[in-house]
Amino acid sequence: MRETWRWFGSADQVALDDVAQAGARGIVTALHHIAPGDVWSPEEIAGRQAEIRNRTAHLPQPMEWDVVESLPVSEDIKRQTGNWRDHVEAYKSSLTNLAQAGLETICYNFMPLLDWTRTDLAYQVSNRATCMRFDLVDFAMFDLFLLKRQGAASDFPEEVAEAARRRFSETDDTFKAALVSNVICGLPGGNDQLTLDDIRAHLAAYEPYDHAALCAHQAAFLESVVPHAQSLGLRLCCHPDDPPYSLLGLPRIMSTEADYTRLVTSVDLPANGITLCSGSLGARADNDLPGIMRRLGAHVHFLHLRNVAREHDAVFGSFHESEHLGGDVDMPALISAVLAEEESRRQGDRDDSSIPFRPDHGQDILDDLSRRAQPGYPAIGRLKGLAELRGVIAGLEYAARKEAAE
Repeated sequence: MRETWRWFGSADQVALDDVAQAGARGIVTALHHIAPGDVWSPEEIAGRQAEIRNRTAHLPQPMEWDVVESLPVSEDIKRQTGNWRDHVEAYKSSLTNLAQAGLETICYNFMPLLDWTRTDLAYQVSNRATCMRFDLVDFAMFDLFLLKRQGAASDFPEEVAEAARRRFSETDDTFKAALVSNVICGLPGGNDQLTLDDIRAHLAAYEPYDHAALCAHQAAFLESVVPHAQSLGLRLCCHPDDPPYSLLGLPRIMSTEADYTRLVTSVDLPANGITLCSGSLGARADNDLPGIMRRLGAHVHFLHLRNVAREHDAVFGSFHESEHLGGDVDMPALISAVLAEEESRRQGDRDDSSIPFRPDHGQDILDDLSRRAQPGYPAIGRLKGLAELRGVIAGLEYAARKEAAE
């Protein structure tokens, strides 16, 4: 398993020197300033590669851009509106340029409008660490009484809607404003520039599209880009919905094992693969993460390893992000399945037998609490998570070697 680390560029409050001290080698990043639908030029790609190398040139081994996360799919492609065909061609041009620069693993998502959704970006747990949290009642309050989305009432159980009504009447304007800001963080331009009217306009653009339509549009996208990626020797890997459930009336098509089975069979080429995010999928109680890895592991090109504590007994509900070994995802069992897949790849002489992974998210602890890094991406919390994951990997590999020697 190859250790990597998400880095958001020069504005990231977690510097590449911090990453080096954590021990990760590969950098996961993107050209965040380029709008979806535009081409990533060779010059822009080379510039980011040079930036990483120059910032780490003083190290014994300079770091490299290892995984692209993400090359975004435009909303026009998802809806098949506007210049969506031009955007697909631009996507293919970006893939060509990335391949020519030596990059091979490209993470993307097909979530309509939302990249991720949380209601609290600094939820305090019992030891006073903070983390990101999704509170279903708070989200219902946002949807029903702040956004006032038409038809929202039918999307929530009666008891959740009633609890949201009570909370709306009991909380002050400061709480409500913070809730809106937190939800906006996962929307396009999620930097306090969007208003509730802007969100309503974005949602209206998706009203004609249901689950089947979005699946069909994804299939059309894959049929165009996957053969091109295959010819370039690239590995595309689709990230799951976060959280893995329909929100704001939008269709969500990457939430379950069945969704991923549909994905990999729609275009049956090695380039068409999976980003297995244990936190996103783990928020849903009916997702069996070790089982998904065992059954679909041959298609997994990238791993996000994080954990969540589910606060519900239903298929979906409130959750918060836990310590990497402390939540409801059986992380040792998942890593065991990953190591078994890697061994299978070695036996099959695959050239991608070492799967890149990154410690995803983590709780803000110690100096993280004053650093104010990107929400969900603390320095020390991720360092702790990486150390815990590294320990699990080392222990399982030792046990396997000892068993083989006996």
